[in-house]
Amino acid sequence: MIVEDEPELAAVIADYARAAAYVPTVFGDGVAALAAIRSEPPALVVLDLMLPGLDGLSLCRAVRAFSDVPIVMVTARVEEIDRLLGLESGADDYLCKPFSPRELMARIKVILRRTGNTAPPPLFALDQHARRISVRGHALDLTPSEYAILAALARHPGQVLSRARLLDAAHADHLDATDRAIDSHIKNLRRKIEAVAPGLEPIRSIYGLGYRCDC
Repeated sequence: MIVEDEPELAAVIADYARAAAYVPTVFGDGVAALAAIRSEPPALVVLDLMLPGLDGLSLCRAVRAFSDVPIVMVTARVEEIDRLLGLESGADDYLCKPFSPRELMARIKVILRRTGNTAPPPLFALDQHARRISVRGHALDLTPSEYAILAALARHPGQVLSRARLLDAAHADHLDATDRAIDSHIKNLRRKIEAVAPGLEPIRSIYGLGYRCDC
């Protein structure tokens, strides 16, 4: 859960969380976030200190009255007393703005490991024998070319694959594909992934190089 009243920052954190295979939910005020935590506790909360309605410190204290869910506090307030107040209110970690989203994801991973939560499962599940790829349990309805391209991307997470390499993957399956067709297949793959996992955009275009799967 991301509790942040700056929409642009919340969107950036959510993008990085999806790339790390987490499923983020975003709240812009503390009152709504507290109600959501009570009804369905998340695996971890990224909590801004300055919030409308119910500030981060008050929200953190309220949550600690009934839950030990890990909390990472983020704020523009950098004084030592603010950091101490955040940690004393029950936060597990504290980051000052501006911060690196990559560092935030790294800290989240460490906290979840320390608290006994397992790492998120792979975003894509490949069944090579059935020629099927699933996203978080939802099977995608793929053409043979789409399967070959997505399988190649999913097998090399975080790596940029050129159009030529994706073409090679399709040709290896004896499929007739062209360089121009790769872009069309990628577009279709994005649409099909969005249909079963709204807001998820794991296939990134890397200008002049090719495509990368953040999965």
